[in-house]
Amino acid sequence: MYIVDSNILIEAKDRYYGLDFAPGFWEWLVEARHAGRVFSVTAVRDEVEGRGDELSEWSRSAGRDLYLSPRSTVAGPLTELARWANRHDRYTASAEREFLASADYTLVAQACDLGYTVVTHETPSPDSRRRIKIPEACAAVGVPCCTPWQVLRTEGARLVRPAA
Repeated sequence: MYIVDSNILIEAKDRYYGLDFAPGFWEWLVEARHAGRVFSVTAVRDEVEGRGDELSEWSRSAGRDLYLSPRSTVAGPLTELARWANRHDRYTASAEREFLASADYTLVAQACDLGYTVVTHETPSPDSRRRIKIPEACAAVGVPCCTPWQVLRTEGARLVRPAA
């Protein structure tokens, strides 16, 4: 099962799966959610719906069940991630504060708590001191991470145009 980062939704809407010309992607997301395979988290919902654009409207119409609320058991992964970020001397103090205040922190912790894979466009930046990236946080707590295209292939998604 998968938890989708906000950058998946935002990049899809803004670049390659526009709501106006690629409805199959958006329909697949909702269908995959109903099948219990693909979700996101409420922190991502807040970020997406705060944009005030057509993606915000899509998110509201997709249904609240697309976004998982944190369970009480997420406290352990949140603590583990916070300890990792704070004791890791690679990152600046501002990078740690930014990460711990972000949706990314919650996203990775919830994926860890649920045993899900995080879907993101982010890639590790081993030389960066100014930003904690999702794949690095995932690795710190043993959460798998992948791209949206890996999910589409693994899940057998078919984004086909209906016959005219």
